[in-house]
Amino acid sequence: MPKCDSGAVPNEMWGRRDFLKIGSLGALGICLPELLAAGASPADERSVILIWLSGGPPHLDMFDMKPDAPSDIRGSFKPISTNVPGMSVCEHLPRIAKVTDKHAVVRSMTSAIIDHEPGIAFVLTGYRKLQSLEFPSMGSVISKIKGPRNGMPSYVAVPQTFPSYGAGFLGGEYGPFISGDPNARDYRVRDLSLPLDTDWARVGNRRWLLDKMDAQFRHLDAKRDAESEFQTVDKFYDKAADLMRSPAAKRAFAIHEEPEQIRNMYGRTPVGQGCLLARRLVESGVRFVTVSKGWLSWDTHGDNFNRTEKFLFPELDMAYSALLQDLDQRGLLKNTLVVMMGEFGRTPKVNPSAGRDHWIKAYTATFAGCGVVGGRNVGSSDATGAEAKDDPYKVEDIIATVYDRMGIDFTQEFLTPIGRPVKLSNGGQVMQKLFV
Repeated sequence: MPKCDSGAVPNEMWGRRDFLKIGSLGALGICLPELLAAGASPADERSVILIWLSGGPPHLDMFDMKPDAPSDIRGSFKPISTNVPGMSVCEHLPRIAKVTDKHAVVRSMTSAIIDHEPGIAFVLTGYRKLQSLEFPSMGSVISKIKGPRNGMPSYVAVPQTFPSYGAGFLGGEYGPFISGDPNARDYRVRDLSLPLDTDWARVGNRRWLLDKMDAQFRHLDAKRDAESEFQTVDKFYDKAADLMRSPAAKRAFAIHEEPEQIRNMYGRTPVGQGCLLARRLVESGVRFVTVSKGWLSWDTHGDNFNRTEKFLFPELDMAYSALLQDLDQRGLLKNTLVVMMGEFGRTPKVNPSAGRDHWIKAYTATFAGCGVVGGRNVGSSDATGAEAKDDPYKVEDIIATVYDRMGIDFTQEFLTPIGRPVKLSNGGQVMQKLFV
């Protein structure tokens, strides 16, 4: 199997990188995060949009309702019909009901980790967290293997990054570009523009000075084998400068150029405008976009039904349905894999606080685009949504499926900084029933 040397550096060497980022970029008035991927443009045009429901969405109250179960399991919501005969969805997701033909619902997902942060790391990387090694997220792996396209960053996080979004042992240059909140008043990506009193001539002069400083540091640190550290920083600066000069990048993030009708269709919310920005980004060449409401926003241990009905469901209903419809109408859905999921589901039984707790034995994820056959349920859970019944799938299968749709051999390996081989998918298999 082919192996790819990551060329990364151990995480202990952060002092000088912090100095360079704060000192030299600060002098330019630029605060770019560790972000951009490098590499040659591939032939295919596929992208991934991950709608990340951090905290764990309640599968029994969304796509896998059990109306015949006891009341302390089925909850207070009722199912409604969709535009696909035989498929139902929660009554508080009426817009998603109208686009059900465009996605497949996997009702038999399982995980092995029931706590949030290690569970999130597991779903986004395919590996359990280790103290000695940080594994790269799907977005970072795709960023490294596929590289940038059309002058755009390969991997973007909307509106911000969270634990396990990063590149792990691959190195900071493959981490996500941070978009900020596109629903903010006068939204502007801070890292695409120079300060008003700075011009490119001054930037060039400062970059010359920075190169001199880097050369001196390399000379002083030669015995510590820090060359790869500086190579990462150099690529970071080069890509940052290229991105700021790119008209295509500025246009892609200019969400205010969208017609008001389209913006309103997605919903004037962080998730709504985040999904609209994701459409603009994949349309412009970004390979992997993550959209999230916020850290653990779906963790409904208490007041589950009130929180979902009034806050979580309306925002998601508008955003997700508009995204599928918009991608389809623009001819983008055929080359865009849209995945919506969290790190696990919620308990079948409602707790005394009118909430649902963590649950890993059965939960739901949805898939659309890139050959996914929409308008059907794949797999099933038992009568109470407690156990995966037919066609159970595991986290590693999601990882394998995403890489496969991107034309990546998910059985290949990376080498860690100490030479340890790590497979892209840790034993996962493509979820073939999504495509037949």
